[in-house]
Amino acid sequence: MRWHNWAGNQRADGIEVRHPRGTGEIATVLHEATVAGRRVRPIGSGHSFSGIGRPEQVQLVLDRHADLVDITPDGLVTVQAGMTLRRLNAVLAREGWALTNLGDIDRQTVAGALSTGTHGTGAAFGGLATQVRALQLVTADGTVLDCSADEQPDVLSVARLGLGALGVLSTVTLQAVPAFALGMVEEPLPLAAVLADLDGFMTSTDHVEFHWFPHTGTCLTKRNTRVPVSEGLAPLPRRQSLWEDELLSNGAYAGLIAAGRAVPALVPPLARFASTALSPRTATDLSHRVFVSTRRFRFRESEYAVPRDAVPDLLRELARLTDVRGWRLPIPTEVRYAAADDVPLSTAQGRDTAYVAVHLPARSDPTDYFATFERLAGEVGGRPHWGKEHGLDAAVLAERYPRFGEFTAVRDRLDPSGTLANAYLDRVLGAPAPVA
Repeated sequence: MRWHNWAGNQRADGIEVRHPRGTGEIATVLHEATVAGRRVRPIGSGHSFSGIGRPEQVQLVLDRHADLVDITPDGLVTVQAGMTLRRLNAVLAREGWALTNLGDIDRQTVAGALSTGTHGTGAAFGGLATQVRALQLVTADGTVLDCSADEQPDVLSVARLGLGALGVLSTVTLQAVPAFALGMVEEPLPLAAVLADLDGFMTSTDHVEFHWFPHTGTCLTKRNTRVPVSEGLAPLPRRQSLWEDELLSNGAYAGLIAAGRAVPALVPPLARFASTALSPRTATDLSHRVFVSTRRFRFRESEYAVPRDAVPDLLRELARLTDVRGWRLPIPTEVRYAAADDVPLSTAQGRDTAYVAVHLPARSDPTDYFATFERLAGEVGGRPHWGKEHGLDAAVLAERYPRFGEFTAVRDRLDPSGTLANAYLDRVLGAPAPVA
């Protein structure tokens, strides 16, 4: 079998693909692979840009292990780990619940989103891993661990964001909240004005982000305020949504990418034109409908979590170097905020965080641009998103993550033979150490 990820930059040939149904079949696949000395990589929807999901011998797909298990009266929702966020959001909405925060893509599986550190935006809100209350993990030898605050708490602590390196998630229990709406305000603003009081702007309401158009001084800002559903919804009219989100937004990016591929010199003037075409808009809708955006053009992405006060200088230097190096950047740079958390390999572990994400078209060579961005982010202690492109190894990452050793110690205990490893995990975690 052949496999490639969503962006097409990660590929594998000659792999065996397994589709287990139920925890028992997952355990069998892992046990057989460990006995045979074969490597297994679980995969969700393939939305990671890094090599984290790239299989080398056996690929384990949980598309037959993707059902709702339970929702309790206090909002604890348990699902099989192959369920997509898109389906989970729909299930929760029907029952009057929601996840308290989401990223802007809902095609990932629950397991994939958790394992790579998916997050949204909101200065007072953590990533998806902070919503985990329990999980069931199948380890490399086929052992099934039920992990909660009372049972295997050390494993729960690290497996909330486990990179697929500790075992295969079978079920996950998340804390949902009563369904809520978001009052959305989108408008273009000068980048200089946003950066002049970045912290004030990014904390001005519950969920704030902005997208800066390289080659311009303009950014599209998004401010979402949590409001009760009982106050009523006023969603964008379907015709307006189709026109603006599908035709203008996705179409404009696709057009910029195509034009830039044919004539790179057209990218800056077209980007300036696109930024002037933005218009303000407001709406109120169920939270998951506002959090999530449609992406119909393919791209590659690198994202770093940095201290919040580092963002203005980082963006100004990127803008300067874009002119100096002659980069042609048709896709905006995204900035989001997240609260500090206690998840050992979370990019927001122990510090309030800003996320800066840079993009290039899927068929581009991002080497110079991404490497320069990585260097700038590294100068301020940046931590790479595990599912996005980066070049760091275990030695560097151990310096960036105070609890790195806590994670690798659990990994060494649960998978001493490296059944669940691949080249990416060998690089970012190092080889398992023998357990005495």
